[in-house]
Amino acid sequence: MPLDDTIARVTDRIRERSHQTRSTYLANMARAAEEGPRRAHLSCGNQAHAYAAMGDDKGKLTDEKSPNIGIITAYNDMLSAHQPFATFPDLIKDAARSAGATAQVAGGVPAMCDGVTQGQTGMELSLFSRDVIALAAGVGLSHNTFDAALYLGVCDKIVPGLVIAAATFGYIPGLFVPAGPMTSGLPNDEKAKVRQQFASGEIGRDKLMEAEMASYHGPGTCTFYGTANTNQMLMEFMGLHLPGASFVNPGTPLRDALTRAATERAAEITALGNAYTPVSEILDEKAIVNGLVGLMATGGSTNLVIHLPAMARAAGILLDLEDFSDLSEAVPLMAKVYPNGLADVNHFHAAGGLAYMIGNLLKAGLLHEDVRTAAGDGLDLYTQEPKLDGDRLTYGPGPTESQNDKILRPASDPFSPHGGLTQLKGNLGRGVIKTSAVDPSRHIIEAPARIFHDQHDVKKAFQNGEITSDTIIVVRFQGPKSNGMPELHALTPVLAVLQDRGLKVALVTDGRMSGASGKVPSAIHVCPEAADDGPLAYLQDGDIVRLDATTGTIETLADLSGRAPATPDLTGNGNGVGRELFKAFRKNCGMASTGGSLVV
Repeated sequence: MPLDDTIARVTDRIRERSHQTRSTYLANMARAAEEGPRRAHLSCGNQAHAYAAMGDDKGKLTDEKSPNIGIITAYNDMLSAHQPFATFPDLIKDAARSAGATAQVAGGVPAMCDGVTQGQTGMELSLFSRDVIALAAGVGLSHNTFDAALYLGVCDKIVPGLVIAAATFGYIPGLFVPAGPMTSGLPNDEKAKVRQQFASGEIGRDKLMEAEMASYHGPGTCTFYGTANTNQMLMEFMGLHLPGASFVNPGTPLRDALTRAATERAAEITALGNAYTPVSEILDEKAIVNGLVGLMATGGSTNLVIHLPAMARAAGILLDLEDFSDLSEAVPLMAKVYPNGLADVNHFHAAGGLAYMIGNLLKAGLLHEDVRTAAGDGLDLYTQEPKLDGDRLTYGPGPTESQNDKILRPASDPFSPHGGLTQLKGNLGRGVIKTSAVDPSRHIIEAPARIFHDQHDVKKAFQNGEITSDTIIVVRFQGPKSNGMPELHALTPVLAVLQDRGLKVALVTDGRMSGASGKVPSAIHVCPEAADDGPLAYLQDGDIVRLDATTGTIETLADLSGRAPATPDLTGNGNGVGRELFKAFRKNCGMASTGGSLVV
């Protein structure tokens, strides 16, 4: 099947837009690669410090002929998705020795859990933790003793931060090594129902806690299709995982075999061998577009609308919201995974998963096949499925038919002809809306605005019974420059209850929602943000606002000219729970539409 015209056109547009920055990036990577294996440039004293604790591996490290693999790990045992990484370094080191290589933990990076900080002050550090992760990974790799890197990370900001680092050190090969999702617990729709019952006062906190603990119950990634699992999808669509690695449960023989195989592959593709595959050659415009296609086809997290531009910029590639919107129009929605459906990622994987989706999208001409990947040349490798033959990892043809058409459908018979992510433009700025879980009857909402500067005030107004008619809830001063752009996912149960009462409600914000957000129409990431003199700063209670996902518009019918902007007291945003440390980030970060980053 020839490549779809829209896929080709958007790729060409990105390539043209990025010509100068991409050329500069590739020239920098080429110069770094010309220096050859990094250890050759270290003094004997430098190397002695690096290898002092390496015991029997010292001989291989000093011969400069055996690959040395750096491990960047996001391990901590507070975060369920990263707890399995505790055992990975020893497994990787053993696999490296068997492959005639060595491995060292180059450094650790922070991994905060948005589920723990959701609705709390600590969430204001969340987005910027991505830049800290990139910086920390950079520090670990700066020792220049590594011929390849393995990146151990899964969740929301961790993978994007590690991709930024991998692109920055793009002259060395790298693979991303996931830990996998936890086994299925309480169904996500039942959990959401309990949350709404609690929000409306029907049940007490004891029942809410019981449901939450039954949902989040063991090691591994949360099973809904939020940002963490969207990250894993992206790493396969972009060729940075081994095929089929994303959704294998932790603590299983197949999971361990995939980790060993990733180590062996990392050793094979260094500059010391004949299959040199640096990250800079994997992360090109085609790979980024493939990631965008995967985002649309799976109905992935809106957080990637912020993260992908930052990830791409680290490789010299410039994305725009129009790229997301145009690809969304061309790519059908093939998956229904919570919050877009009732299934979780384990059910999705069993129904055919990413191998099926990639194969089907390739046949439909909606993906670039001619790409370099960590596994080899060609995205067709990712239609293969990993299996165990005894203790040996093997690959065979992946599924070519969906095993459950309520979860996974072909591009020719999708759940929706569009990917469900739409750019919004108008006199209130630019933003995005995810419509894949929103009923079409709610794609257009026009109502008076109710203005808030804090998500907790929205909840108070709800609890006081103040919202009794159709309303556009505007929560402003929630962008990166205001307070770090925390997720406003805690509003989801409240807004869902209002909607279920028959009201027409929508959210408009310069902040962001969780990848788990669903059925309430939400115009998010509105730029310029209110703290940057954006139009939202001039809205007042009662102004009529119209959100139209069918035409891609967000506007007010009020005349904002001549008004003074709102000037809330934001001084409290800089104090407590470490917010003091992030002043430079809030002051100097870019807009959400370009990634909201300080470092790229």
